[in-house]
Amino acid sequence: LKTTKRIMLFKSIALVTLLSSSALGHESHSNLRATGEAELEHASEFAEVIEHLDLELVHPQTGERELFPLLPGTKCPTGHQCKTRTVNTSGLSPLVSALKANMRTPLALNMEWKEFDANLNQVVKSDDRCARRDAMARAAGLAAGVLLTTVNKPAYAAETKIVKMGADNGQLIFDPAKISICKGDSVKWINNKGGPHNVVFDEDAIPSGVDQEAISMTEQLGEEGDSWSMSFDKPGDYDYYCEPHRGAGMQAKLVVTG
Repeated sequence: LKTTKRIMLFKSIALVTLLSSSALGHESHSNLRATGEAELEHASEFAEVIEHLDLELVHPQTGERELFPLLPGTKCPTGHQCKTRTVNTSGLSPLVSALKANMRTPLALNMEWKEFDANLNQVVKSDDRCARRDAMARAAGLAAGVLLTTVNKPAYAAETKIVKMGADNGQLIFDPAKISICKGDSVKWINNKGGPHNVVFDEDAIPSGVDQEAISMTEQLGEEGDSWSMSFDKPGDYDYYCEPHRGAGMQAKLVVTG
C-alpha cells in the first residue's frame, strides 16, 4: 500500500508535468490555466476541513480490503464503494492535502508541503513558460526528497541546450539556427562538421550592458566533437556568428527569456 501511495504521488506530478508541458507555447495553456485558477479559487472557499473519497477495493487473492484515495472532485466509480473521510487541509490545496494525508513515509514527514503546493500552483497559474518549468522542477525535486535549500537555488532547474557547429551534411550553419532558453540556462556548442568554428556575438545585437568579449569564444574549435559552453543571465536577443565562415552565412540567434 505504501508503494502504491508513492506511485500515486509521482503520477500526480507526472500529470501536472504533462498538462503544463503540452501547453508550453500553445494557446491551449490559457484554457488550462483558467481551469486551474477556477479550481484553486474553489478550493480557497473550503474551510480548513474538507472531505475526500477513498475507493474501496478487494485484493483478488487475499480478499483484503484496501482504500485508495481519489483525486479531489472525483466521483465514486459506478459499481464500486467509496469511503468518505475528513481531512484538515492546513492551508494546502485539496490535491496536495490529499497526498499528504495518505502518505505514511519518512519522506512525507519531512517534506516541505507548503512549498510543494505553492510550486504546483505556479505550474497551473503562471503565464511564463520559464516560471512554470522551474516550478515543476522544484516540485519534482521536493517529491523526490531533495532539500528545500537545494531546489530553491537559481541553478537547480537550469538546462543546457545543444547547438551543432556545422550540419550533419557538412553545410556551414549553426543547427538549430535559433534557440530559446530561460534566464540562467546554458548553451553548449559542439564542433560537428566543416570546422574550424567559433562563436562570436555581434556587439550591436546583444542586450545592453552585456560584455560581448566575455560571452564570445574567440578561439576556434578544430576537432570534431570539441565543445564550448556559456550560461546567460540577462534576457534579450543575442545574434552571433562563426568568424571563419561568416561570409558563408554561418550565423544564428539566441533568445533568453526570464
